[in-house]
Amino acid sequence: MTDYTINVEKMLKAKFGPKTPKFVIRFAKRILHEDWLNDFFRKGYTGVEFAEEVLKYLRITVNVEGMENLKKDGTLYTIAGNHALGGVDAINAVAVFGRHFDGHLKCMVNDFLMNLHQLDGFMIAVNKVSAAQARTLAAETDAIYSSTDQIFMFPAGKVSRKMKGKIQDVEWTKTFLTKSVKFHRDIVPMHFYGQNSRKFYFVDWIGKVTGINKKFPLAMILLVDELYKAQGKTYRLVIGEPIPWSHFDNSKRPIEWAQWVREKVYEL
Repeated sequence: MTDYTINVEKMLKAKFGPKTPKFVIRFAKRILHEDWLNDFFRKGYTGVEFAEEVLKYLRITVNVEGMENLKKDGTLYTIAGNHALGGVDAINAVAVFGRHFDGHLKCMVNDFLMNLHQLDGFMIAVNKVSAAQARTLAAETDAIYSSTDQIFMFPAGKVSRKMKGKIQDVEWTKTFLTKSVKFHRDIVPMHFYGQNSRKFYFVDWIGKVTGINKKFPLAMILLVDELYKAQGKTYRLVIGEPIPWSHFDNSKRPIEWAQWVREKVYEL
């Protein structure tokens, strides 16, 4: 059986060197809940079953509305949703959509979620940065959009932040829209209702005003802690009606259409 457990001390020393202070290691072990995660990872679940069992382990309930909008008649979809939480929402997507489409699903996510190797084959990284990686990513993206797998993604590319007094996504990128039109995929708006703790948004604000976020997204280290705090909670997921790819004509620029879909998500 593959060993999916994590070793925080080893990870830190590999990144910051063998002289990483012990107090840093102790803090990281606590904030990343190493023992708690490994207790579950040792069970060996993978794929859709892993996602479903995570929700059970966390005692999380997600009430899903609008599942009837996702037909299993061969129609290809790009499910575009808000990135409310950074963990539960992505895992829930694999559980719900992966089960509905019999495992024929690809989730396009950021590098943080790629650490869940139990979901290898479902998760595709979208934020590679070097020129060579960008070319590879472009080819991989076209291959995914031209496949018969259903696609789920967070077009914001990052977890929702507090802006203008509201918890919401940043402006959406346009790639999901241009690729969906090119490969004739209907776009399905999806709204996940939920938010992280006040601590998360405060730490993000500190990182923003101090400039730390430009080098390291400070709040990201809290995402596992946010997942831990989500235990026993109930969330709501609303799936809207598919928007035909042909709807996105030249009356708006692609980036404007992308924000239009974003608005539709928040109207659900």
